[in-house]
Amino acid sequence: MTGKNDGNLEMDNDLSVDPTPIYKRRRYLVVFMAFLGLFNVYALRSNLNVAIVSMTENRTIINEFGKEEFIGPIFDWNSKEKGYILSAFYYGYLCTQIIGGVIAAKIGGNILFGIGIGVTAVFTLLTPLASNWSIYALIVVRVLMGLFEGVTYSALYEMWSKWAPPFERSRMVVAAFTGNYVGLVISLPVSGILAKNVGWEWVFYVFGIIGCVWTVFWLLLIRRSPGRDPFISIAERRYIEQSLNRQSKDKAVKIPWKAIWTSSAVWAIIAAQFSEGWGFFTLQTQLPQFLKDALGYDIAKSGLVSALPYLCMAAMLQVAGYLSDWVRIKGYWTTGQTRRYFNSMAFLIQMASMLCAAFFLNEVASVTFITIGVAMAAFAYSSFSVNYLDIAPQFAGLLMGICNSFATVAGIVSPILTGYIVTDASAEQWKIIFYIAGGIYLFGCIIYFIWAEGEVQPWAIQEDINATSGSTEINAKQGTINPALDIKE
Repeated sequence: MTGKNDGNLEMDNDLSVDPTPIYKRRRYLVVFMAFLGLFNVYALRSNLNVAIVSMTENRTIINEFGKEEFIGPIFDWNSKEKGYILSAFYYGYLCTQIIGGVIAAKIGGNILFGIGIGVTAVFTLLTPLASNWSIYALIVVRVLMGLFEGVTYSALYEMWSKWAPPFERSRMVVAAFTGNYVGLVISLPVSGILAKNVGWEWVFYVFGIIGCVWTVFWLLLIRRSPGRDPFISIAERRYIEQSLNRQSKDKAVKIPWKAIWTSSAVWAIIAAQFSEGWGFFTLQTQLPQFLKDALGYDIAKSGLVSALPYLCMAAMLQVAGYLSDWVRIKGYWTTGQTRRYFNSMAFLIQMASMLCAAFFLNEVASVTFITIGVAMAAFAYSSFSVNYLDIAPQFAGLLMGICNSFATVAGIVSPILTGYIVTDASAEQWKIIFYIAGGIYLFGCIIYFIWAEGEVQPWAIQEDINATSGSTEINAKQGTINPALDIKE
């Protein structure tokens, strides 16, 4: 049954299965629209990584005598200046991580998520104008883009805390997160093709317009919580709210700042997110340039090849999310064990992949190992990126902001460090970049394995909101299966 909610919805009867037909379930519409939103998040932030290769490469023309004439690049930026341009986004991004979680709790994750992406899309449309004005104007625009995009993940996690039933968390979160990597898969090659055949400016115009269109649909269709959605079925609303043990009204809770900052479980996630962020941002910002410098790819081909690892990761995310829920539902591993084992496996393989990509520096081997490493990140994301909801569901948006702030530091430092190390585009200099990434993956693996937790932390239990991960953990240990999941052996 669908239709408008009854404000006095009775919650007396236990509902272990959602009878709402799959195609009418509003939480899946939230996942789909979040997927498209995160597609825009990464398309808008990463298109410059390809466009800047076209903007700064040496150009030649055929003069009136039929001879090739060198005319230089459109923008004569050196490697250090390019490093500052690519990292500028993350200066702004860092500033709004934590405040984004606080604002989302007050005005609603849906509103903040839409505004964050919409304004970023507008600044993307202004990027060609800023670039032609001066390098400083471009850096300012990128910082402003980061400021508004910095609130998006905190806002989205605030929504997951209200829309994602405990045993569906991994699949819902990673299904939406797939949009990140589909955004990269599409934006990197399309940016290369646009830059080569139409002009570098159209890289920003095309994706800026797409982002603005998505924003309109998001704000019209998506609500903060099931209790505020006028089109959700009574059965689905009851199923979600009972599975989360929530009352029908959103209530404010006191933020335990001291407990959060002194929690080893939080610092475990910080270590994991920083480590994954370093490797991810290194490749996201530098892979097209690496392929051109070390392996000799042209702009169009480097965009296509740069997309390959993220295509594999998008597919692997579905496998990782499904397995993460399945081993807990069947009682094979507890939530804590699942998070630690999946993350450790991913980080160790990523470390080995980075080292091998640098050691076997050729077109086939390097691209193969980079692809394996990026694809295996899916198992890490199905662990630490869902862990906020395990240890403190009602503070998930805030924790995401805190932990992602540390990952953003990696996004700032990595491109700048690359600019100082890779000064003459030699293969030996690029090897150093990959060795550093491998070492940081090992660091994150050790810290997360020792300190990660899978249960709701004592400081996260509030009087008016009863967290449920503890009870679901007991069910997982006993091998209890939630029939609502529709997971078959």
